[in-house]
Amino acid sequence: MSDESHSPHTLAAETDAEADQYHDFWADEIADRIEARDPQEPIIVKGGVSPSGVAHLGNVNEIMRGYFVAEALRNRGHEVQQVFTSDDKDPLRKLPRKLANSEGEIVGLGEVDAGALGRNLGKPYTAIPDPFGERESYAGHFAALLEADADRLGVDIEMRSNTQLYADGTFEPVVSHVLEHVETAREVLATYQNKVDDEYVPFNPVCSNCGKLTETVTAIDTDAQTVEYVCTDMEVGDNTIEGCGHEGTATFREGKLPWRFEWPGQWQILGVDFEPFGKDHAEGSWPSGVDIAEHVLEIEPPVPMVYEWFTLNGEALSSSAGNIVTVTELLELLEPEIVRYFFALNPKKARDLDLSRLDQLVDDFDRFERAYYEGIEDESVTDFAEAAYPYVVDEATDDRPIRLPYTFAAVLGMVDDRELRITLAVNEGHIPEDADEATTEAALERVEKARNWAERMDNAYNYRLQTELPAVEFEPAVEAALDELAAVVESGSDGEEIQAAVYDTAREYDLEMSELFAAGYRLFFDETQGPRLGAFLGELEQEFVVSRLRREQ
Repeated sequence: MSDESHSPHTLAAETDAEADQYHDFWADEIADRIEARDPQEPIIVKGGVSPSGVAHLGNVNEIMRGYFVAEALRNRGHEVQQVFTSDDKDPLRKLPRKLANSEGEIVGLGEVDAGALGRNLGKPYTAIPDPFGERESYAGHFAALLEADADRLGVDIEMRSNTQLYADGTFEPVVSHVLEHVETAREVLATYQNKVDDEYVPFNPVCSNCGKLTETVTAIDTDAQTVEYVCTDMEVGDNTIEGCGHEGTATFREGKLPWRFEWPGQWQILGVDFEPFGKDHAEGSWPSGVDIAEHVLEIEPPVPMVYEWFTLNGEALSSSAGNIVTVTELLELLEPEIVRYFFALNPKKARDLDLSRLDQLVDDFDRFERAYYEGIEDESVTDFAEAAYPYVVDEATDDRPIRLPYTFAAVLGMVDDRELRITLAVNEGHIPEDADEATTEAALERVEKARNWAERMDNAYNYRLQTELPAVEFEPAVEAALDELAAVVESGSDGEEIQAAVYDTAREYDLEMSELFAAGYRLFFDETQGPRLGAFLGELEQEFVVSRLRREQ
């Protein structure tokens, strides 16, 4: 993470008055804007997603951004409801390449009933069977994954299904109003879409014959609250989803508004006060949504917040390209509070989640936590921590939690013996000698996550320390060199000094560098290669290293 990650974490003020109301945490600035409207309670914070593929970390962007604003408002005494809409009456336009099972684990289409998807292109997600055969529909499966992810991150959301909102009549007044003012609707949308003409009707019925959505409405009867339609083809990029040609009649409950009308429609029926969204909507759906809200629906749009997308391993998140990580996968590598911390950082700043360098993110979090409890020289980070930390962790305790440095936890992950792990951590000063069992156990929880990280990345920590001396034999010169290295370690040298001593000792005994390094790896890992040897030995208990270099245990 760059130093930019430790900026004051505020959003750019939109007015001079807002510039005078400086906050150390961006969520408080948004809370100010919401309060300035004197909203009715409960205040509604919303997010939304179309259930089109794998539920991955990018899908919880709006959940987490909304969570921090909701918590800031609750801290001020407001009643807040965080809702999340599943835009599940949208049509499935193409087959996803990957799916996630009920545990959040990525699977290929070959592991499920992919035909359940392929046979239903063009139909609403709620009309498509769950390819895992567990939920009532594909949409239900996806929504359950998102709810589970929110729960794993400690966020309480209320999932709302668009399909249900249409079916129970909640959307009906909005649809009626839009179609009663269809000329105005066309005029407003024509500013944003070239395809709008005098025949355009902003309503997509579901064909009663084939179950697919169609965009071709031929007549409107606002008194009967019905439309007449023809089931025509749907163009999806370079592909075409064929309509069946059926001509029929649909009620306002048997179809849906196009997205640019549906989004502001959600603001109206749910009473939305605040909604964060990605920058892709900032120049498209949001301006048209505001225009439609004000000039078609005659409502005030919610307080917005545009967030920057984050990249994963330097590349854009992409389900089709396989560049994704699920919440389940990430929580195998990190504590939930670190994931929350990642989303607590300034949403206006683009940042990369590089799985190979998770140690940097964890170090940043540990610094942030230290700033909350003790303060650090960088006052901006301390101020940010004081404002945001209580929302990042489940409960801020009176005493700072004991946390092992992530790379040291990865070193301990090379050790299977729990008692040796504790001994090493105590000797390095990371766990107090008088720590009770609960404190020790909590500190060791990071070890398995760091171990999972080492294995997933196959990095320098993906080795296993041999607790027993391997059966080894060395040439006399190598043994002498190892004994001299033992003396270097015994003198109190750190990892860098040990690393330099390996080179010096190899030259002194006329050995190939690789020969002496290989001997060290054999002693500690029973392999011929391993992590940077000096740095690794510097992390271990001195007595253990000295004895092993002398081939004593």
